Amino acid sequence: MRVSTGCRGMDRLLDGGLPANRMYVISGPPGSGKTTFASQFITEGVRNDETSLYITMHETREELIQDMSSFDFGFEQAITGKNARFLNLTAEKARMSLTKYGTEGGLTNRVAAMIEENDVDRAVIDSTMLLSHFVEERESALTEFVTRLKQTDATIILISEMTDPSAYSDEHFLAHGVIFFHNFMEAGGMTRAAQIIKMRGTDIDCDMHAASFSSGGLAVHPDLKVDQVS
Repeated sequence: MRVSTGCRGMDRLLDGGLPANRMYVISGPPGSGKTTFASQFITEGVRNDETSLYITMHETREELIQDMSSFDFGFEQAITGKNARFLNLTAEKARMSLTKYGTEGGLTNRVAAMIEENDVDRAVIDSTMLLSHFVEERESALTEFVTRLKQTDATIILISEMTDPSAYSDEHFLAHGVIFFHNFMEAGGMTRAAQIIKMRGTDIDCDMHAASFSSGGLAVHPDLKVDQVS
Protein backbone atom coordinates (compact mmCIF):
# COMPACT_ATOMS: atom_id res chain seq x y z
CA MET A 1 0.00 0.00 0.00
CA ARG A 2 1.20 3.51 -0.82
CA VAL A 3 0.03 6.88 0.45
CA SER A 4 -0.10 10.06 -1.59
CA THR A 5 2.26 12.86 -0.54
CA GLY A 6 -0.14 15.58 -1.71
CA CYS A 7 2.76 17.15 -3.65
CA ARG A 8 2.05 17.28 -7.38
CA GLY A 9 4.57 15.20 -9.33
CA MET A 10 6.19 13.58 -6.29
CA ASP A 11 3.95 10.52 -6.26
CA ARG A 12 4.94 9.80 -9.84
CA LEU A 13 8.62 9.76 -8.85
CA LEU A 14 7.70 7.44 -5.98
CA ASP A 15 5.89 4.92 -8.16
CA GLY A 16 2.52 5.92 -6.73
CA GLY A 17 3.42 7.42 -3.35
CA LEU A 18 5.26 6.59 -0.16
CA PRO A 19 5.08 2.98 1.04
CA ALA A 20 2.68 3.14 3.98
CA ASN A 21 3.48 2.66 7.68
CA ARG A 22 7.11 3.64 7.34
CA MET A 23 9.32 6.54 8.39
CA TYR A 24 10.94 9.02 6.01
CA VAL A 25 13.45 11.84 6.41
CA ILE A 26 13.00 15.08 4.50
CA SER A 27 16.19 17.18 4.35
CA GLY A 28 17.30 20.41 2.74
CA PRO A 29 18.44 23.96 3.37
CA PRO A 30 16.13 26.71 4.68
CA GLY A 31 13.53 27.80 2.16
CA SER A 32 13.78 24.67 0.04
CA GLY A 33 10.20 23.53 0.63
CA LYS A 34 10.42 21.08 3.53
CA THR A 35 7.66 22.65 5.62
CA THR A 36 5.41 23.22 2.60
CA PHE A 37 5.84 19.58 1.59
CA ALA A 38 5.05 18.46 5.14
CA SER A 39 1.94 20.65 5.20
CA GLN A 40 0.77 19.20 1.90
CA PHE A 41 1.38 15.71 3.28
CA ILE A 42 -0.79 16.39 6.33
CA THR A 43 -3.49 18.08 4.23
CA GLU A 44 -3.65 15.07 1.92
CA GLY A 45 -4.09 12.79 4.90
CA VAL A 46 -7.00 14.80 6.29
CA ARG A 47 -8.53 14.93 2.81
CA ASN A 48 -8.44 11.13 2.79
CA ASP A 49 -10.06 10.96 6.23
CA GLU A 50 -6.84 9.83 7.90
CA THR A 51 -5.95 10.78 11.46
CA SER A 52 -3.02 13.19 11.11
CA LEU A 53 -0.57 14.74 13.56
CA TYR A 54 1.83 17.68 13.17
CA ILE A 55 4.46 18.11 15.90
CA THR A 56 6.77 21.10 15.85
CA MET A 57 9.02 23.27 17.98
CA HIS A 58 9.39 26.03 15.41
CA GLU A 59 6.09 27.87 15.47
CA THR A 60 2.52 27.93 16.63
CA ARG A 61 -0.35 26.55 14.62
CA GLU A 62 -1.46 30.09 13.80
CA GLU A 63 2.02 30.98 12.51
CA LEU A 64 2.14 27.89 10.31
CA ILE A 65 -1.33 28.63 8.96
CA GLN A 66 -0.14 32.14 8.12
CA ASP A 67 2.95 30.74 6.41
CA MET A 68 0.76 28.49 4.24
CA SER A 69 -1.87 31.17 3.57
CA SER A 70 -0.36 32.11 0.20
CA PHE A 71 -1.20 28.62 -1.09
CA ASP A 72 -4.63 27.24 -1.87
CA PHE A 73 -4.17 23.54 -1.12
CA GLY A 74 -6.36 23.83 1.98
CA PHE A 75 -3.95 23.58 4.90
CA GLU A 76 -5.91 25.79 7.31
CA GLN A 77 -9.11 23.80 6.86
CA ALA A 78 -7.19 20.55 7.27
CA ILE A 79 -5.16 21.41 10.36
CA THR A 80 -8.18 22.84 12.19
CA GLY A 81 -10.41 19.89 11.29
CA LYS A 82 -11.47 16.96 13.46
CA ASN A 83 -8.97 14.54 11.90
CA ALA A 84 -5.87 16.64 12.60
CA ARG A 85 -3.95 17.53 15.73
CA PHE A 86 -1.20 20.11 16.05
CA LEU A 87 1.31 19.96 18.89
CA ASN A 88 3.69 22.84 19.49
CA LEU A 89 6.30 21.60 21.97
CA THR A 90 7.50 25.11 22.77
CA ALA A 91 4.30 25.40 24.81
CA GLU A 92 4.35 23.91 28.31
CA LYS A 93 0.71 22.84 27.95
CA ALA A 94 1.60 20.74 24.91
CA ARG A 95 4.56 19.14 26.68
CA MET A 96 2.41 18.37 29.69
CA SER A 97 -0.19 16.74 27.43
CA LEU A 98 2.40 14.12 26.51
CA THR A 99 2.87 13.00 30.11
CA LYS A 100 -0.33 10.97 29.99
CA TYR A 101 1.42 8.68 27.52
CA GLY A 102 3.85 7.44 30.15
CA THR A 103 6.84 8.53 32.17
CA GLU A 104 9.35 5.98 30.93
CA GLY A 105 11.58 6.78 27.94
CA GLY A 106 11.01 10.52 28.04
CA LEU A 107 9.97 12.39 24.89
CA THR A 108 11.01 9.53 22.64
CA ASN A 109 8.54 7.03 24.01
CA ARG A 110 5.75 9.54 24.69
CA VAL A 111 5.56 10.76 21.09
CA ALA A 112 5.48 7.20 19.76
CA ALA A 113 2.91 6.19 22.38
CA MET A 114 0.74 9.16 21.42
CA ILE A 115 0.85 8.06 17.78
CA GLU A 116 -0.09 4.51 18.72
CA GLU A 117 -2.83 5.26 21.25
CA ASN A 118 -4.55 7.74 18.92
CA ASP A 119 -4.31 5.46 15.87
CA VAL A 120 -2.49 8.18 13.93
CA ASP A 121 -2.25 7.32 10.24
CA ARG A 122 0.31 9.93 9.22
CA ALA A 123 2.51 12.31 11.18
CA VAL A 124 5.05 15.09 10.66
CA ILE A 125 7.78 15.83 13.18
CA ASP A 126 9.45 19.17 12.49
CA SER A 127 12.31 18.79 13.15
CA THR A 128 15.14 16.63 14.53
CA MET A 129 16.42 19.78 16.25
CA LEU A 130 13.61 19.49 18.79
CA LEU A 131 15.50 16.74 20.59
CA SER A 132 18.25 19.20 21.49
CA HIS A 133 15.79 20.95 23.80
CA PHE A 134 14.96 17.81 25.76
CA VAL A 135 18.05 15.61 25.91
CA GLU A 136 21.74 15.97 26.63
CA GLU A 137 23.05 13.31 24.24
CA ARG A 138 21.28 14.25 21.03
CA GLU A 139 22.84 11.64 18.74
CA SER A 140 22.05 8.63 20.89
CA ALA A 141 18.59 10.04 21.61
CA LEU A 142 17.95 10.56 17.90
CA THR A 143 18.79 6.95 17.13
CA GLU A 144 16.42 5.80 19.86
CA PHE A 145 13.75 8.24 18.68
CA VAL A 146 13.84 7.10 15.05
CA THR A 147 13.94 3.43 16.04
CA ARG A 148 10.89 3.85 18.27
CA LEU A 149 8.95 5.79 15.62
CA LYS A 150 9.58 3.00 13.12
CA GLN A 151 7.76 0.60 15.46
CA THR A 152 4.47 2.48 15.04
CA ASP A 153 1.99 1.82 12.23
CA ALA A 154 1.93 5.44 11.06
CA THR A 155 3.49 6.88 7.93
CA ILE A 156 5.88 9.45 9.40
CA ILE A 157 7.85 12.34 7.94
CA LEU A 158 10.79 13.53 10.04
CA ILE A 159 12.24 16.85 8.92
CA SER A 160 16.01 17.17 9.17
CA GLU A 161 17.93 20.42 8.94
CA MET A 162 20.91 18.85 7.15
CA THR A 163 21.93 20.95 4.16
CA ASP A 164 24.47 18.69 2.43
CA PRO A 165 22.90 15.88 0.35
CA SER A 166 26.22 13.97 0.36
CA ALA A 167 26.41 13.92 4.16
CA TYR A 168 24.60 11.23 6.09
CA SER A 169 23.51 11.01 9.70
CA ASP A 170 21.95 8.31 11.82
CA GLU A 171 18.39 9.24 10.85
CA HIS A 172 19.23 8.84 7.16
CA PHE A 173 20.59 5.35 7.67
CA LEU A 174 17.68 4.29 9.88
CA ALA A 175 14.84 5.76 7.82
CA HIS A 176 13.02 3.81 5.15
CA GLY A 177 13.50 6.68 2.74
CA VAL A 178 15.27 10.03 2.34
CA ILE A 179 14.15 12.93 0.14
CA PHE A 180 16.34 16.01 -0.29
CA PHE A 181 15.05 19.39 -1.43
CA HIS A 182 17.62 21.66 -3.10
CA ASN A 183 17.67 25.39 -3.65
CA PHE A 184 20.80 27.04 -5.00
CA MET A 185 21.88 29.94 -7.17
CA GLU A 186 22.81 28.97 -10.71
CA ALA A 187 23.31 31.18 -13.78
CA GLY A 188 22.08 34.19 -11.88
CA GLY A 189 18.83 32.60 -10.70
CA MET A 190 17.45 30.27 -8.07
CA THR A 191 17.26 26.60 -8.99
CA ARG A 192 14.94 24.33 -7.01
CA ALA A 193 14.96 20.57 -7.20
CA ALA A 194 13.84 17.41 -5.41
CA GLN A 195 16.03 14.34 -5.16
CA ILE A 196 15.09 10.93 -3.82
CA ILE A 197 18.25 9.74 -2.11
CA LYS A 198 16.85 6.49 -0.75
CA MET A 199 13.52 4.68 -0.86
CA ARG A 200 13.24 1.08 0.24
CA GLY A 201 10.88 -1.06 -1.81
CA THR A 202 10.82 1.40 -4.70
CA ASP A 203 12.72 1.52 -7.97
CA ILE A 204 13.79 5.16 -7.81
CA ASP A 205 15.43 7.72 -10.05
CA CYS A 206 18.10 9.40 -7.91
CA ASP A 207 18.56 12.37 -10.27
CA MET A 208 17.54 15.87 -9.26
CA HIS A 209 14.17 16.85 -10.70
CA ALA A 210 13.03 20.44 -11.00
CA ALA A 211 10.68 21.75 -8.31
CA SER A 212 8.68 24.95 -8.13
CA PHE A 213 6.22 26.86 -6.00
CA SER A 214 2.83 28.02 -7.23
CA SER A 215 -0.54 28.84 -5.68
CA GLY A 216 -1.02 25.09 -5.31
CA GLY A 217 2.07 24.73 -3.14
CA LEU A 218 5.25 22.83 -3.93
CA ALA A 219 5.32 20.79 -7.14
CA VAL A 220 7.92 18.44 -8.57
CA HIS A 221 8.43 18.02 -12.31
CA PRO A 222 9.39 14.39 -13.04
CA ASP A 223 10.17 15.04 -16.71
CA LEU A 224 12.43 18.00 -16.07
CA LYS A 225 15.83 17.32 -14.56
CA VAL A 226 17.75 20.29 -13.27
CA ASP A 227 20.44 20.05 -15.93
CA GLN A 228 17.65 20.68 -18.44
CA VAL A 229 16.60 23.93 -16.79
CA SER A 230 17.82 26.91 -18.78
